[in-house]
Amino acid sequence: MVIVLVIVVIMLAAVIVMQHLAIRKRTSSLEEIHHRLNDIITGGSREKLLFFTDDRALIPFLIEINRMLDHNQQVAADFVKMEQSIRRMISNISHDLKTPLTVLLGYVQILNLDPDMSPEERTVLLSKLEAKGNDVLGLIQQFFDLARIESGDKPIPLSRVHMNEICEKNILAFYDTLSVVGFSVVIHLPDKPLLAWGNEEALDRILNNLITNAIHHGGEGKTIGLDLRSDEQFVYVDVWDRGKGIGELHQDRVFERMYTLEDSRNQSYQGSGLGLTITKRLAEAQGGTVYVHSRPYDKTVFTVKLKRITYTT
Repeated sequence: MVIVLVIVVIMLAAVIVMQHLAIRKRTSSLEEIHHRLNDIITGGSREKLLFFTDDRALIPFLIEINRMLDHNQQVAADFVKMEQSIRRMISNISHDLKTPLTVLLGYVQILNLDPDMSPEERTVLLSKLEAKGNDVLGLIQQFFDLARIESGDKPIPLSRVHMNEICEKNILAFYDTLSVVGFSVVIHLPDKPLLAWGNEEALDRILNNLITNAIHHGGEGKTIGLDLRSDEQFVYVDVWDRGKGIGELHQDRVFERMYTLEDSRNQSYQGSGLGLTITKRLAEAQGGTVYVHSRPYDKTVFTVKLKRITYTT
């Protein structure tokens, strides 16, 4: 009996020792994990927590730590990108507002310094003053619109829209002006009505932006086109020109906020850099998208893609 008790005591002692060693090993592992994690966080590196262990309880813990590091590093990268974008936007806003405001003040000074100016000259200056004031107002409105769209504060209710009518209305609004300045206008609309899931006001804004963009940046080609087409699932609107085009390196960036295309399109024109960004956000808000394909001096096409609704009589 005594021998049995001794054996039991020895076995219990062995278990206690083994548990103690396991606890010490896990404590040591946790301390090492803590130090490595602290180094990664303090150093701001993009490293992962590499730690080899046979402790099955620690393995899922380490996996979740690395997932958290991935998430935090992505958040940090997004924050840096957003901060850079905001700084660039503020810089460009300052520049874009400063130029017309400087011109405005110049016109005001001329009016103040020349009280004997003829009524005709005064009328011309006042017209220029009004035009520049409208430019500033339009620019501010674009910043405001983009902020509302991105914050979700601008409601864009969706319904069935007749794409043929919308396309025809928007291109015809520019037709007379384009004809006067010598542009060829090419329109391809199908005879059969095409219906899409969208918002008429947003589509008017999109097409207005794309046609204006084609005029300003593709004017060298003296040709602007609008095509409406579809497949079984989607409706596509192509707005195209035959101007200077967009280099391949720039095509992925033209929809970025404040990207003004001065390197890739017509250097004589520099807009706010917001028109195409607003266009993309509006397309996305309708469950669609917009993309570009360009062959310089051949054809530059901006395509709006929306969900199709099958027409029924």
